[in-house]
Amino acid sequence: MELTIKLKDKCVAAKRQHHVPHDQLSSAQNAPMLEIFPKQTEQRKPVGKPLILTCRPNVPDQALVTDLQWKDNMNNTILPKPTGRNQPPMYTETLPGDSLALMITSLSSEMTGKYYCTASYANTDLLLKSVSIKTYVAITWTNAPENQYPILGDDYVVKCEVKADPNPTIDWLRNGDPIRTDAKHVVQTHGLLIKQVAETDDGIYTCRAAVIDTGELLERTIRVEVYSRPVITQLPSTLEAIEGKPFAANCTAVGKPVPQISWIKDSVQLNVASADRFAVDALTGLMTINSVAQEDYDTYTCIAKNAAGVVDQKTKLNVLVRPSVYELYNVTGVSGKEIAITCRAKGRPAPAITFRRWGTEEQYTPGQQMSDERITLEQHMYEERGESSGTLRITKATRMDDGLYQCIAINKGDTAYKTGHIAVEFPPDFSHMKELPPVFSWEQRVANLSCLAMGIPNATIEWRWNGRNIKDLYDTNLKIEGTGPRSDLIVHPVTRQYYSAYKCIATNIHGTAEQDMQLKEARVPDFVSAATPRQLTATTITFDIRGPPTELGLPILAFSVQYKEELNPDWSTALNRSWSPDSPYIVEGLRPQTMYSFRFAARNQVGLGNWGVNQQQSTPRRSAPEEPKPLHSPVQNDKEEPVVVSPYSDHFELRWGVPADNGEPIDRYQIRYCPGVKMAGTWHELENQCNTIEVVETTSYQMTDLSGNTYYRIELKAHNAIGYSSPASIIMKTTRDKPYPYSSSSATRALLATIPLLATALQLLPLLTTRTA
Repeated sequence: MELTIKLKDKCVAAKRQHHVPHDQLSSAQNAPMLEIFPKQTEQRKPVGKPLILTCRPNVPDQALVTDLQWKDNMNNTILPKPTGRNQPPMYTETLPGDSLALMITSLSSEMTGKYYCTASYANTDLLLKSVSIKTYVAITWTNAPENQYPILGDDYVVKCEVKADPNPTIDWLRNGDPIRTDAKHVVQTHGLLIKQVAETDDGIYTCRAAVIDTGELLERTIRVEVYSRPVITQLPSTLEAIEGKPFAANCTAVGKPVPQISWIKDSVQLNVASADRFAVDALTGLMTINSVAQEDYDTYTCIAKNAAGVVDQKTKLNVLVRPSVYELYNVTGVSGKEIAITCRAKGRPAPAITFRRWGTEEQYTPGQQMSDERITLEQHMYEERGESSGTLRITKATRMDDGLYQCIAINKGDTAYKTGHIAVEFPPDFSHMKELPPVFSWEQRVANLSCLAMGIPNATIEWRWNGRNIKDLYDTNLKIEGTGPRSDLIVHPVTRQYYSAYKCIATNIHGTAEQDMQLKEARVPDFVSAATPRQLTATTITFDIRGPPTELGLPILAFSVQYKEELNPDWSTALNRSWSPDSPYIVEGLRPQTMYSFRFAARNQVGLGNWGVNQQQSTPRRSAPEEPKPLHSPVQNDKEEPVVVSPYSDHFELRWGVPADNGEPIDRYQIRYCPGVKMAGTWHELENQCNTIEVVETTSYQMTDLSGNTYYRIELKAHNAIGYSSPASIIMKTTRDKPYPYSSSSATRALLATIPLLATALQLLPLLTTRTA
């Protein structure tokens, strides 16, 4: 049959080569035939793609077409798709318009060849049309990941494996630029070799595949990111943790991508991230233990891992046991003999033990103490048992060694403290009573003689009078309260014999001590030794008083004066004034130009002594007030006058005390202040800048509108009906002025601010008036 078709094809071809009349050509064009769509006689398609070929009869009468079918490349009839069955790889399907379609669901290389569409027309003509199918394998990326990660320092092949038929050609680009084989890059069949990968090899690479026969071109974009293996940069070989305390250790690693870090406890191969009390930050490598236990002692491995590799490093965790003092007993010794106090402690490492006196920071050092050769510190350590002892030894102990001592146990883990007491026993002692004054009584007042004996153990006390035990006298005027360490002898001196010496005797197991105590009869003070007028005004007299001799324990409590006008003979009408011993002795309210009589006496606990030092003194006539006294302390010293510094640059408050008015009341004060400067011991002031102010009923005045950094001479006078007092004078200096805008008033200020420099500004001297400082 194939041969028949071929012969017929040759006949048709031969006829076409000869000249055919027009009417015969027209008849031939209307001859029945088959058409295959698409019309290309050769269909070139990639493997795996679907294909449809449509065969359509081109005949005068479609009804005369029969037996329309497709034959495959093996000349086998291709059957229609079976109903209800799985879709075969190749089948036929009748289409509207009496066409027959060849349906290929997925081309394979075995389907390459010539396919025929055949049919019968009017049962006489055999119609036939062929088409060739040629398959090829399209470019397919078989192993070309879009993200690839070479390792820093290694050789790496950027993979780009391609399948195609015909075989493709491969070339490479980086960031759009072609890559050629060189010392760094080698283009290989299945990829691009990069030698000694560096961080600069990061980038976008393009793998380009081309098939010349088919004209197919395909590109694959590959992002290359250079990874680096993890490296542990920080992990001490030994770690130390303290039992019972929180602990943290860092295992720091670098790499790309960021390594994940884990900690392994070697003895049990346990990842501690899942263990009780442990926590691990996989990104930072921080391992924490919320409360360290003894069993945490072990070797630990830090593992850092990322996509580029894994690395590990070991460290040893030593658990320090904080020291604890488990023995420290209070001790008692005797003055003059040796005393030792011992402290014992445990911990790992074995703690060092020392002592210090309670309330001080200075610790005793091992061995004999430089500051006190009597004291020695002995230390003993037993490392294998984790125990230590320390003994503080004091030879020839004294009372000063008695007190609290703190034992201090120290190791790397912590410091422990415990306090013990050293008690030093000693015989009774009355040293603290040696300087006490005698006890005084008068007018049969009851007296209390208190006796306190220092001693350990406490002393018992007995009292003796004239060599006899007072307890055996049964004297109702002598009463003993307390037997030690304090005892009080209550004496009721109904007769003078009780003003006597009494003996307090204290006894304990270490000895006996005695203390004599004196009961004296107290008397009023003797006559005042002297009273001398020191300052007189018209209305006041100030005295200097020298009191009579006194006894220890019986001080002068006050001085008194009686005074009257000399013409008055009756002392019962005299005026009285008293002063405490530390106050000024001023008699006020006197009349001017009047003679007065004065007498003086001293007072103690017993009473007022006899009047004495009788003298007469006349007051002067009425006059101007005394010079007022400014209430300012000089800050700068001057040979002639004090200098007071104002805390302000533009004002100063002048204050003064009220002076004696000398018989006429003070009605006002005059204040004069001028800026100026001293040159060669002479005060120069600007007369046109002086101010004079009168103030009444006040003892202060606010000076305003002053210039900064300027000296002022201030004179203060008090005035009464007689006249002005002599002037009180001070030099005042203001502080440096702050900057201020220039103006006409500021020009004046600027001139005044230069006054301290007038000593060298001789051109200004004509403007100055001279005044003796």
